[in-house]
Amino acid sequence: MGPWPVLLVTAAALHAGFQLTVTLLAYPALVEVAPERFARAHALHSRRIVPLVGLVYGFLAVACLGALLTAPGSAAVWVAGAASAAAVLVTALRAAPLHGRLGREGPGPARLTALVRADRVRTAAALVALVAAVAHAVVLQVTR
Repeated sequence: MGPWPVLLVTAAALHAGFQLTVTLLAYPALVEVAPERFARAHALHSRRIVPLVGLVYGFLAVACLGALLTAPGSAAVWVAGAASAAAVLVTALRAAPLHGRLGREGPGPARLTALVRADRVRTAAALVALVAAVAHAVVLQVTR
């Protein structure tokens, strides 16, 4: 087994752990911030998390691309790549715009609910990607 299956599992695990941390810790804390303190809390959250998102998504992109190029016939690799891409797309097309609105307009209940829902989709996609990445690695190990 070459390095790409291991890198894919590592990147998918990092991504899933990151998403679970956002889902279980960061967003619940953000939702509970009093309205008069929300703008500052949201700005700090955004400033702190953006570099981490870039790092996690960058590593994930490299690992998925490498795995796809070295194992284009693996359904599990395609599932991991598609699920990872889905999480990134939900971030770009739903969560990021919602964060922009939260920064400009404040913590409306509908905006916070929409953000939490989008985050659950991202987390589910990240977990699917992790399961698929592990399945790919296991199949490679068993068939050696």
